[in-house]
Amino acid sequence: MDQSIETRCVQAGYRPGDGEPRQVPIVQSTTFRYETSDHMGQLFDLEASGYFYTRLQNPTNDAVAAKIASLEGGTAGMLTSSGQAANFFSVFNICESGGHVVASSTIYGGTFNLLAHTLRKMGIETTFVSPFCTPEELDAAFRPNTKCVFGETIANPALTVLDIDKFATAAHAHGVPLIVDNTFPTPVNCRPIEWGADIVTHSTTKYMDGHGVAVGGAIVDSGKFDWMTHAEKFPGLTTPDESYHGIVYAEKFGQAGAFITKATSQLMRDFGSIQSPQNAFYLNLGLESLHVRMPQHCKNGMALAEYLSSNPRIATVRYPSLPGDESYELACKYLPNGSCGVVSFEVAGGRAAAEKFMSALKIAAIETHVADARTCCLHPASSTHRQMTDEELMAAGISPSMVRLSCGLEGTDDLIADVDQALATI
Repeated sequence: MDQSIETRCVQAGYRPGDGEPRQVPIVQSTTFRYETSDHMGQLFDLEASGYFYTRLQNPTNDAVAAKIASLEGGTAGMLTSSGQAANFFSVFNICESGGHVVASSTIYGGTFNLLAHTLRKMGIETTFVSPFCTPEELDAAFRPNTKCVFGETIANPALTVLDIDKFATAAHAHGVPLIVDNTFPTPVNCRPIEWGADIVTHSTTKYMDGHGVAVGGAIVDSGKFDWMTHAEKFPGLTTPDESYHGIVYAEKFGQAGAFITKATSQLMRDFGSIQSPQNAFYLNLGLESLHVRMPQHCKNGMALAEYLSSNPRIATVRYPSLPGDESYELACKYLPNGSCGVVSFEVAGGRAAAEKFMSALKIAAIETHVADARTCCLHPASSTHRQMTDEELMAAGISPSMVRLSCGLEGTDDLIADVDQALATI
């Protein structure tokens, strides 16, 4: 039965049997017992399904990952220790030393650093393009060794909307998958797979958790990318893996399971970036109310954006759903029911004015966080993006006076009143 997003938020991923726990159980165990070595050997050979060590998989995690996969319309999912781990795994699972990535320039600073610097040390280069580039400019960024394309549905904190159609078309024309970080809209407001994305990632720390209690990430595979058709580009999926007795993932597990199985059996095995079962339990509680919370976040974000756009103390406002925004038409296409609760804006008077404004807020707290029940704000240039050069900041759509304010679930009028009194102090 094709259930609504609301029902899947509550019900998907776990169905208890007769007399079993109603809530997803926390399997707080590092390891699992078996009667014979042969049975465990089958697990290590990927010839049987089951659990043997939580560093790779855990029943609690798998149930919650299955819920997120259902929400995104994918065929398989996995949880990671953070959103950064999810993005790293999603790229590194198919891109080895000597590979190349095409990425949107307006992405989260930590992800930019991962692609531009850390992966470069591992022999993987990245070409960054403007999310508003022409199809011709995007096509020119590809190389023979390009393995994937990466972007964010709504960029953090530039709030530009990715033209998923355009990026997916270009990726598929060059025989590579499109990876989209869908953290800000969540599957409640956008499902990138429906627009051509092949892999979807999340920082579950944000809206999915919703309460700032558990760091985590997730990866969902659409199951639609045909790895064998482009076998020469993805040898890790299409040639024998000698560390698992010669298994060819794309043959044994098919399009629906190859990507996640390889990411689990190889990357999670070797890097160990597992999400704890306790955190997965907290995440599931957040997911159960995601469809109820997102409309309030969007309502507050829209109201604040409208207020700021008419305030003389504000130089510019960025909010995808605000008419006149550079991403407004794309938001109407991909995010018709709302975008997110995050508003980015520049305070007139530069960095000093922005810092004075932030220190005067009473409801909104200054935090290195975003997208949860409590309103918070941040100065990206001096925090999340402080490692970037001025040129990189400009390419990412960030100015020295930009403030990122994440609207929580408080009363709309209260949030506007708080921002109003803080602006009056400048």
